[in-house]
Amino acid sequence: MGNNNSYNRTKERQSPKRIILVRHGESEGNEGKHVYTAVPDHKVQLTEKGKEQAKNAGELIRSVVGNCKVYFYVSPFLRTRETLNEISASFPGNEIIGVREECRLREMDYAKFQNTEKMEEYKKERERYGKFFYRFPHGESAADVYDRVSGFIESMWRDIEMEEICESDSDNLNIVIISHGLTIRILLMRLFKWTAEQVESLISPENGEIRILEFGHQGKYSLALHHDDKTLEKWGLSPQMILDQKQRA
Repeated sequence: MGNNNSYNRTKERQSPKRIILVRHGESEGNEGKHVYTAVPDHKVQLTEKGKEQAKNAGELIRSVVGNCKVYFYVSPFLRTRETLNEISASFPGNEIIGVREECRLREMDYAKFQNTEKMEEYKKERERYGKFFYRFPHGESAADVYDRVSGFIESMWRDIEMEEICESDSDNLNIVIISHGLTIRILLMRLFKWTAEQVESLISPENGEIRILEFGHQGKYSLALHHDDKTLEKWGLSPQMILDQKQRA
């Protein structure tokens, strides 16, 4: 028993204080879907409004973490990297202990250049079939995203345990993940073991919006330490899901 308790305390010390999920700022694709007919998804840029949203997100994150250290994981898409640039400007260089571009955090693949009329047909078909398991032709389903996100989370924990993320005091460490709307919902699904039905009810984060998971006294992460019931309900969490977040807190 003594050895198990020691192991649990060690694991707890290795857990970052917070995991902060951020959706990229408004992109040209959010402003007008026609962009995807000519520009590859990974090359779509932020708008000026999107840059301002990202800057505001950076200021908000800094106000939450104070002078604690931050480590960034970022999707390789242009709009997420541009979001990182704006967010990181809120932090002195000595507070950023690392940045890693992580391909598994990319947007769900909707295939190549998008035919807007065809995409509308596919989205209607997805509503009938079920959003989580519907795979776009030549693209991905949310279930496919779940598989790669699961691999990323396992790699993230390994990075922490193997001290690839170098910070001796885990209570001083914040992981910031900059990604996309669906990918963020899938990250939450994987971290909290939500079902496909539960994740289908979730509302995607707004551009530049953040979700803060904080490590609580019960040794678990919770959204309820930073976000109130009304906010969680707005995001699509059911009463039972909200109760679970409170118990975790």
